[in-house]
Amino acid sequence: MFPKSGNKFPEGSNATEAVYAAAIAKALASEVGRSRVATKTVMFWTGASDRSARHWLNGDHGPGGLHLILLARNSTAVMRAVMQLSDRQGFELAIELSAARTALIRATAIVEALSSNDGGV
Repeated sequence: MFPKSGNKFPEGSNATEAVYAAAIAKALASEVGRSRVATKTVMFWTGASDRSARHWLNGDHGPGGLHLILLARNSTAVMRAVMQLSDRQGFELAIELSAARTALIRATAIVEALSSNDGGV
C-alpha cells in the first residue's frame, strides 16, 4: 500500500484543507445563500451531485479541479476566495476592473439601443 500523498497544502502555508473548505463555503453563502435553491444553483453551475454541492456549501469539503474552476467562473466571491488563499489579491483588482468594464459596455449598449428606439418618436 502506498502512503497517501498530494491533496495537502505545502508546509509553511497558512492554508489548510479546512480553511479552504470554509473559505469556499463562506464565498458561496455570500453569493447564493445556503438554501435548497443554493444547492441547485451550485449543481447547475458545476454538474456536481446534490451531496457534493451540500458539502461545499456546508464547508465539509472543498471542490477540486474542474468543479472549482466552474464555481470560480460563475461566482465572483469564489474567485476572490481562491485569489486570497493563493496570496494573489492583486489579481482581484484586475478581475473587478474587468467586470466593471463589461458592465459598462453592456449598459452603454442598452442606452444606445433605447436612444435609437426613441429617435423615431
